[in-house]
Amino acid sequence: MPARLHHDLVAGAAPRAWAVWTHGIYGSGGNWRAIARQVVARRPEWGVALVDLRHHGRSDPGDPPHTVAACADDLAALADQLAGGGRPITVALGHSFGGKVVLALRRRLALAQTWVLDSTPSARRAEWDAGDNSVRAVWESMRALDGPWPRRDDFVAAMVERGHGLALAQWVAMNLGPVGDDVGGGLRLALDLDAVRSLLHDYYAIELWTAVEDPALPGEVRMVVGGRSTTVSAADRERLAALPASARVHTHVVDAGHWLHIDAPAAVIELLATHLPPVVRGR
Repeated sequence: MPARLHHDLVAGAAPRAWAVWTHGIYGSGGNWRAIARQVVARRPEWGVALVDLRHHGRSDPGDPPHTVAACADDLAALADQLAGGGRPITVALGHSFGGKVVLALRRRLALAQTWVLDSTPSARRAEWDAGDNSVRAVWESMRALDGPWPRRDDFVAAMVERGHGLALAQWVAMNLGPVGDDVGGGLRLALDLDAVRSLLHDYYAIELWTAVEDPALPGEVRMVVGGRSTTVSAADRERLAALPASARVHTHVVDAGHWLHIDAPAAVIELLATHLPPVVRGR
C-alpha cells in the first residue's frame, strides 16, 4: 500500500492548473516553499503541492522496500487524491533523488511537463563510495552527529566543523526534532538514516533513460543541470544534447552546485516562471 504523503498547497486565489514538487534526499517539500510562492506570484494560474516523500518531513514511512519505484507509487496515489479534490496534476518537479522519482512518475501519470533538477537518469552503482560524493558525506555526518543536541546552532556548528557549508548545515538542521516528549531532552535528527540509505542505494542503482527518451510518453522533460555539479556527468549531458526533437527534452544549465535551491533560487524561479505550460483560459 502506498505511503500517505504530507503535502502543502501554495497558490493564489484561483489557480487553474496544478503541479507537484518534491525534494531531494534529506529534504522536505517545504524546502521549495519560498521558490513556489514566487513562481505562483508570477504565474498565478498555477498552484503547487509541495510534497514530503516517504521517510521525510511529515509523511508516513511506508512499507519496505524503500525504492524510487515505491516513492513514485506514493506520489501517483497522492496525484489521484488531489485529482479527486479538483486539483488534477499536469506537471511534476523533483530535485536530486526527487528527480528520479518524478521520472518514474512520468511512466505512471500523463504529465504535460516533468522537471528534473540536477538528477541523472543514469545508474551510478559505484557512486555511494566515490570520494567526492557530498550526499554520502552529509549522511556520514548525520550518522556521527545524531545527537541529542541542546541547541540547533550547536548541530549546525558541528556540521560546519566537518567541512559542510553554513547554508547546507542550516538546511540539514531542519530535520532536527525534540527527543520524545521531554522538552528538555534536546534535539535529534528525525530521519531514519538506514531507510534513507536504502533509498539512496536504489537511486544510484536504477537507470531511467527510457523515461526521458521514449517519444511515446506524453509531455516534455525539462532537465535543469547545476553547472558546478557533477551529478549530471559529461556523458549524460552529451546524451541529452544528442536527443532528437521528437524526444521533447530541453536542458537548462544554471550557475550552481547540486543544491540548486540554495545556490541559485532566482535562476530556478526564472526558469519555472518562463517555461511552465500555458493554461487554457477557463480550464
